[in-house]
Amino acid sequence: MQSDSRIYVAGHNGLVGAAICRALDKQGFTNIVQRTHSELDLTNQTKVREFFKAEHIEYVFLAAARVGGIHANNAYPADFIRDNLLIQINVIDAAYQSGVNKLLFLGSSCIYPKFAPQPMQEGCLLTGELEPTNEWYAIAKIAGIKQCQAYRRQYDFNAISLMPTNLYGPGDNFNLENSHVLPALLRKFHDAKVRGEKCVDVWGSGNPCREFLHVDDLADAVLYLMQRYDGADIINIGVGREISIRELAELVAEVVEFTGELKFDVSKPDGSPRKLLDVTRLNALGWQAKIGLREGLTETYRWYLDDQVRLRQ
Repeated sequence: MQSDSRIYVAGHNGLVGAAICRALDKQGFTNIVQRTHSELDLTNQTKVREFFKAEHIEYVFLAAARVGGIHANNAYPADFIRDNLLIQINVIDAAYQSGVNKLLFLGSSCIYPKFAPQPMQEGCLLTGELEPTNEWYAIAKIAGIKQCQAYRRQYDFNAISLMPTNLYGPGDNFNLENSHVLPALLRKFHDAKVRGEKCVDVWGSGNPCREFLHVDDLADAVLYLMQRYDGADIINIGVGREISIRELAELVAEVVEFTGELKFDVSKPDGSPRKLLDVTRLNALGWQAKIGLREGLTETYRWYLDDQVRLRQ
């Protein structure tokens, strides 16, 4: 990509898309194309094709998706599989049809089998059953990977696929109904602290382990690989370290300065027992994560507090 290349970031208002836009701006890219959902519904094939035909896009970062935590995946399975399939099919096909130079598709670590060997290597894709609580989203993302690989094989279209681990950071979704575990915990502990409560309930046993990557680290990796990687194989994006949900909850409580008790509700689902990515391939390509979890959590909580002030103004 050149500094004036015409770059489309699909999903620029989301956690990942916004971080990619920040990284592009920081690295001097000046011709970034953005469309809100109201301006361009990516589930509408006709509108997507018209957009690509008119805008002469050269590079695409496909970060648009319907996302959510365990509750949202369980409650809205049809929405998750339908919307994500439509977005991917429309954008990837229109990008190819309009002559885009290169497309980067972002999947998720949830594509891997529930009981995949840890850490999870890229080669374990489709070797076992998925975690039932997010299989609708996972199946859609697997379809996106296969579409990229199929278009590369049949049409020689340069589409690459990256699989990030659990993400967090400024701009995250803190809605307790459909957020992921880390922002949900941060919001819960903050609200409990403000209300003076002495106890916070945490979903599940606290035993499962998760890996967390700051979204600005992801954006840095995304730009790095967009300019240096052109293979058909998927690439894991993570830090290569995990933490139990119990330890995470305790760390979030420290950052928020909530001093009450933590109660783990074992009647709620745990999800996959472990989801640690093998990042050997990523590291061999010359990239490693830089932002530590405590540092990233502190920054994210600071952003959340500032956002609450903005909302009240």
